[in-house]
Amino acid sequence: MRVSLIATVRDEEETIADLLDSILEQTRRPDEVVINDGGCTDRTMEIVELYRERLPLRTTAGGENIPQGRNVAIRAATSPLIACTDAGLRLDPRWLEEIVAPLERGEADLVAGFFRPAPQSPFECILGAVNYPRLEEVRPERFLPAGQSLAFRRAVWEAVGGFPEGLPYCEDLIFARRAQERGFRQAFAPAAVVHFRPRSSLPALFRQYRNYAYGDGLAGLWPLRHALRYGSYAVGMGLLIAGAWWPGLWALLGLGGAAYLWRYYRRLWPALGELSPAWRLGALFLLPLLRLTGDVAKMVGYPAGWWRRRTGRFGSLLSP
Repeated sequence: MRVSLIATVRDEEETIADLLDSILEQTRRPDEVVINDGGCTDRTMEIVELYRERLPLRTTAGGENIPQGRNVAIRAATSPLIACTDAGLRLDPRWLEEIVAPLERGEADLVAGFFRPAPQSPFECILGAVNYPRLEEVRPERFLPAGQSLAFRRAVWEAVGGFPEGLPYCEDLIFARRAQERGFRQAFAPAAVVHFRPRSSLPALFRQYRNYAYGDGLAGLWPLRHALRYGSYAVGMGLLIAGAWWPGLWALLGLGGAAYLWRYYRRLWPALGELSPAWRLGALFLLPLLRLTGDVAKMVGYPAGWWRRRTGRFGSLLSP
């Protein structure tokens, strides 16, 4: 069955060649590669053109954000199966073969692939180990696909009205949830791996998680999860302040913090062997700061998205 691999790009001249080279290395080649120009002002599309003789390439242009760009690319695609990824990534050689296999076997209509960090510094190595789930942590029945490692039948995209173009973030989660609500079958392909570079600094991490949480607020996703985060930090601050009068409360706060961080230290442990002795020690102290940065970013971003949704200034966010 024919497969179109699509991606929408904007100013990715430093990373687009890595993606296209990894497409050339696929054990199963796509029948068509559709790259959408989402408003590039650099040499991205010039680099894409260099691959025209080596890939079955089609280029399009349009869209002001990722979901709009993806929809433009999919409209131009000609295959019944669509595989979706992003620039800034490198595909494992078996990625396409693995992610479309459940579709071709008739076992699923939508397939989620996996992702692994490809760090380029000790900081990125620590961040990649701490902030992203290991494969053994994944529960396939609850794992929602991300747009950078996703495949589906074109009929699914048509039935749900495409990616929701009013959402600048979290559009892939809404797309997958709509497909589930309409009874389409989902599968998880753990061997369909894309490799990504984690953020390289705390400010970059803060912006990333603030934007994700802003998208959650816009889309009305995970309200209980965000409420629990606010509640946990409120309790923690209360224990910290009250500990000035009852020092025993600080011990309780320490136990709570240790319980929260335990899972992330377990993730970090296998990665310590890749670090120098100095960075191994630093990682133990950096981990709480990474979690705090991400949590604060989410607590800043979510209410901004929630308020914009509540005030209605973003229009009908969930309409196709």
